[in-house]
Amino acid sequence: MSGSSLSGSATDSVVDGGSDKYMVPALERGLRLLQEFGRDNPALGAPELARRMQLPRATVFRMLNTLESMGFLQRAEGGNDYRLGLSVLRLGFEFLSSMDLTELGQPVIARLCEEIRFPCNIVVRDGRSIVYVAKVTPPTPLTSSVRVGTRLPAHATLLGRILLADLSLPELRALYPEEHLEGHSPNTPRTVGELFDLVQSDRERGHVAGAGFYESSISTIAAPVRDHSGRVIAALGVTLASAQIDPGRQTELVPRVCAAADELSELLNYRPQSSAQVLSITSRRAGGGHA
Repeated sequence: MSGSSLSGSATDSVVDGGSDKYMVPALERGLRLLQEFGRDNPALGAPELARRMQLPRATVFRMLNTLESMGFLQRAEGGNDYRLGLSVLRLGFEFLSSMDLTELGQPVIARLCEEIRFPCNIVVRDGRSIVYVAKVTPPTPLTSSVRVGTRLPAHATLLGRILLADLSLPELRALYPEEHLEGHSPNTPRTVGELFDLVQSDRERGHVAGAGFYESSISTIAAPVRDHSGRVIAALGVTLASAQIDPGRQTELVPRVCAAADELSELLNYRPQSSAQVLSITSRRAGGGHA
């Protein structure tokens, strides 16, 4: 084997040697063992794994015990075989959630924009600000000052209220310790208590819709995007000129926006669970009253 590995050019030898130098054999074997499991081999025992990997049984037993203790493997029912554990599933979920949100969300808002002919956005929260990470605009006269990368105050925007939905009152107070919140329009909540009440109403409703909350001429309809844990990680919204929207049109658009947000949540492996879907407002108030 060593002769064949050195049969290439000097450059190849250096590259291969450098690569091997930073390999961790025990880690490599553990990952290879996990790769033996799959749809065709959902359960495997130590003897079979030792044969497949050409390793001593004692080594395989130690690897199995380690992976089982960390949750990457679990005992199959009624035997000595093993199957993949929940930690493998958790890694898969984390991978999907860590994917660039725009990669999954851009096609969703592009379809929505094509259907409704209004600008569609995806925003995330960064501390006290919201940040636009994706935007699709149809060829219409409506222009907006926001673009990908634009930051706006979370407490003063409807999209921001969606992104604050998971915060308890104490957490909201920690984020906004000041007595009075900065005003940006007559609709901006003045205290953390007012903001919390608005956010909880939005949470129960499952969406927000309104005009002039941040800019007097702009209306917004938005819904939460959740990851596999149920956390709100983004808001999907539609922007309209206030003069263009009437109650009937808004009623028509709300379910479309919510459906698009739900679609993106499903792509991020969110599955609604009735027991965890709605938190008690009373429990979320634990820690203090209004400012």
